[in-house]
Amino acid sequence: MIDFSPVSNKEKKYIDLWHDNNLTVDDLRAVTNESIDFLLELISDLEDADIVFEPKDDGADDPYAVEGEEHIGWTLGHLIAHVTASSEEGAAFSSLLARGVEEVAHRPRYETPWKDIDSKAKTVQRLEESRRMRLAYLDTWPDEPHYDNLRVSPSERFQEYFGDLNAPASFLAGLGHEVGHYDQIKEAKRQALAAKAQA
Repeated sequence: MIDFSPVSNKEKKYIDLWHDNNLTVDDLRAVTNESIDFLLELISDLEDADIVFEPKDDGADDPYAVEGEEHIGWTLGHLIAHVTASSEEGAAFSSLLARGVEEVAHRPRYETPWKDIDSKAKTVQRLEESRRMRLAYLDTWPDEPHYDNLRVSPSERFQEYFGDLNAPASFLAGLGHEVGHYDQIKEAKRQALAAKAQA
């Protein structure tokens, strides 16, 4: 797996990770499979009740959530819906940018309603579906991608944090967001299993 810590530590941008690691489309396919496989392995020993268990999260603060859900702990189903949506968004951006589509600004994002992911089978289905979609977006890249084509930054704050986002950097941004939630996913699992053991 790519080390995203230089980005999270604000030492580098996603485009730097691409440059520094000389990442190819095949590399992006490989890290996609690695992340999906990791998440599938993480939930492999869980049951349906674990997927919908609401963990305690004192730091929960989502100003974009629907009313009443701003401060809830995210279930494993909620987390998987969220991270897969962000990775697919990054992959969708990468396809547009790699093909030379200019002025890419609108966010091509859709997040599966998290309450719909209420079983282990649905969680596995969402992850495998996301794998297929991300790899398919990479298949749309031309043989000679337009690496100089950049996403239109929606704000100065966004630009300051993410920097320039070309096709590979956009893909990495989605995946980096997913990896950034690994610890939260592990903690949700830990709490679910602990609650089951005490029941």
